[in-house]
Amino acid sequence: MNTPEERDDVIILTDEEGQEYEFQLIDVIEVDELRYAVLFPLNEDESSEDEALIMRLEADEETGEDLLVDIEDDDEWEKVVAEWERLLEEEEADEEDEDEE
Repeated sequence: MNTPEERDDVIILTDEEGQEYEFQLIDVIEVDELRYAVLFPLNEDESSEDEALIMRLEADEETGEDLLVDIEDDDEWEKVVAEWERLLEEEEADEEDEDEE
């Protein structure tokens, strides 16, 4: 489990070795009544053109704050990625419609 340190839309995740990585929060989507954060890496060495990180958002039982949790179930991962891709396609279609006007 990663504890996010938030600054506006920038989230810093720390791995098990204490190395920090900065991500921009792109979107929060809901799939099967669970929330997922879509993050884009800001570190140059970590980013590739179209690669986003998606993590499940869960509330900490003690504080109620959001925690980012890795998605380990393949079926859950596939559903979330499919929803994210559908939203991207929908957004692209909307932009094309605006360009035609």
